[in-house]
Amino acid sequence: MICLTLSGNTLESCLEEIEANRSYIDSAELRLDYLTPEEQKKAASFPSMAGLPVILTLRRKEDGGKCTLSERERRALLLSALDGDYAYVDIEEDVKKNDVEDKAREKGVKIIRSFHDFSGIPDDIYSRLYRLAERGDIAKAAVTPHTTQDLLTLFRIAEELKDVPKIIIGMGDWGIPIRILYKKAGSLLTFACSGEAVAPGQVSAKDLKLLYRADKVNDRTGIYGIIGNPVLHTSSPSIHNPGFQSINYNAIYLPFLVDNVRIFFALAEYLKMRGFSVTVPFKDAVLMYLGNITREVKQIGACNTVVRMPGMWKGMNTDYYGFLQPILPELESGKIKSALVIGAGGASQAVVWALRNRGVKVTILNRTLTKAEKLAKLNICEYDTLDNAHLYEGKVDLVVQTTSVGLFPNFDTSPVPDFHFTGKEIAYDIIYKPKMTKFLQDAEKAGCTLHFGEEMLLEQGKLQFEAFTGYHYPKDLHPSL
Repeated sequence: MICLTLSGNTLESCLEEIEANRSYIDSAELRLDYLTPEEQKKAASFPSMAGLPVILTLRRKEDGGKCTLSERERRALLLSALDGDYAYVDIEEDVKKNDVEDKAREKGVKIIRSFHDFSGIPDDIYSRLYRLAERGDIAKAAVTPHTTQDLLTLFRIAEELKDVPKIIIGMGDWGIPIRILYKKAGSLLTFACSGEAVAPGQVSAKDLKLLYRADKVNDRTGIYGIIGNPVLHTSSPSIHNPGFQSINYNAIYLPFLVDNVRIFFALAEYLKMRGFSVTVPFKDAVLMYLGNITREVKQIGACNTVVRMPGMWKGMNTDYYGFLQPILPELESGKIKSALVIGAGGASQAVVWALRNRGVKVTILNRTLTKAEKLAKLNICEYDTLDNAHLYEGKVDLVVQTTSVGLFPNFDTSPVPDFHFTGKEIAYDIIYKPKMTKFLQDAEKAGCTLHFGEEMLLEQGKLQFEAFTGYHYPKDLHPSL
């Protein structure tokens, strides 16, 4: 089930949330602690108005809720609400057997026994869940992963506690894959929001249902994703998931925040992933785990696409073609004969190699001169420090920005603040969120021709899609990035 956590302070506003999301959800959670005291008294009437199964929850402040009542007052409020036809009631792990549990069992209301950990994942999570299942109908753990290893631990709950009815929630940015792939974690449901997240890391009900089709995941679903750090800003799911749906391909594509590539490959094996995209800072780090690489990866020294092959992983680089496609007319007409490339990271490697293969004279600017020198020697081009950017004003046809400067939270920053465009240059920023970076704003003011990161993202994504599925990206599909 996709369960909508209701955040309104009145029953009416909660019903409005349900109506706005009804086509995306299977159930709802009424948070009594969010309601005003007057509305709490009327909570028994809510399930009959909701028209779907409702979980009754009155979360204490120490468990991430807003309730500050005494335990006796809290129990009385839950008892009153249970006069209504709730499908489930959430009772915390440390609450001893009492009249709330007795009334729930008498009425056939299923009990969710829950515990919350906002600091991490307890070492005994498997045994705690098992013990909770013995006390109530459903065991629930809402915990906070901080590493790729933590994520793997949560996914393994499905295997370790195969026959235990459970709800597994990964809170925060690291837990988002658990919320989307909840079925792979053996979870009966995932909690969603309608707007602002009620709990850390919640995904909207609309995205879970329409973008990810999370409720349709089964044993035959192919799992794909994108790894990076940061990665949650990515628009790649908006390219691949609609593509999968368009060709009726049973697959899902989602973001994975990663801190350790080796452990991610272990997670990929556990989930039987079929492939994944690679973004900063792992385009070099994945190479040692690949059994086969394409000519482009070998020559560029960076990989942005990994595909499962029999007995091994294969690395590819679609950044090369994705970068070139938007500027092919200017290259073929001879408008681009010289270029300034800002940055010397994984993305820059593909850009420099692509331009050099087209006969463009390239100068690499980077804050760390040794990195620029290394990349320049590999591609037989010039290099310099970012501090000397002003020396190239009016002397190049194309200026390409390949660094992460301009991404959140540095929206108002340019990697070359002292560089002044003349208006004759073509400015190309491979960042796609935001679309108009400070670098491009400066170029636009000078009258330059602009190329946007979303152009490259879409073109390289189409090639990844083909590598993942064996099919061309649908021509009539125009994803919103």
